[in-house]
Amino acid sequence: MIAGFTRFAAEEVGPPVHIAPGELFEFMGFTVTNSMLFAWLGSTILIILLAYVARRMTLRPKRGITQIVEIGTEFVTSVLEGSMGSRAKAIQYAPYFVTIFFFIAFSNIIGLLPGVGEALTYEGQPVFRAFTADLNGTLAAAVVSMAMIQYFAIKESGFIKHLRHYFAGKLWNPLTYVVGFYEVLNELIRVFSLALRLFLNVAIGEIIIAVFSYLGKFAAPLTAFPFLFLELGVALLQAYIFVMLSVTYLSLAISHGHDEDEALESTAEQMKANAV
Repeated sequence: MIAGFTRFAAEEVGPPVHIAPGELFEFMGFTVTNSMLFAWLGSTILIILLAYVARRMTLRPKRGITQIVEIGTEFVTSVLEGSMGSRAKAIQYAPYFVTIFFFIAFSNIIGLLPGVGEALTYEGQPVFRAFTADLNGTLAAAVVSMAMIQYFAIKESGFIKHLRHYFAGKLWNPLTYVVGFYEVLNELIRVFSLALRLFLNVAIGEIIIAVFSYLGKFAAPLTAFPFLFLELGVALLQAYIFVMLSVTYLSLAISHGHDEDEALESTAEQMKANAV
């Protein structure tokens, strides 16, 4: 990334800033952008890497990349357990959220590698662009995450009960539908909130690195290095925030059904006690 910015600094032009993804070519009438291409490449590398780690897993702790994956997996599982209050539930949903965590973290990190951005271009467009620096990419990740949450909530509570938690009041009361519409709208807002938070943090990080690389001229690697190091922390932090919020939304969606069941059981027991 910095190598490409050094070239622009030498030519005394402004720092290159791209918000929209660049179109590279068309495949069977489908436009392929640089962020899509990089996402496919990153996903392939991540799948191979995780498959390699899975084959190395043993009861005895391993070092290197295997230990990093184990730490990340346990960390996400602990987040799930803390939100849901159940180790069994955390283990049940851990594979899905661990995958999301590593995909986002890995996409953020490889977006900082040399060769990503302006260092390699094709017909005036960067060949590689971080998937999470593209709003289309983060929006797709948010939609998949929220769709997964809705699926799990329906699986836990049933479709009717899950739908009723949006319209929790008396069905004859018009306010029930007003509040229900607001709750459904809130779910859609969560999708855009997840997408925008991740996109803005990654994209702004790219812009900051571009600006300080430009200001540093030939010393660009030195002036940009502190911010590059900072962005490594941001990459992991944003993956954590994305997963943490997704887990919280899932916990809230599932708890509605469980709370209603507990309330019904409590009411039934109280009626029995009064009858006695």
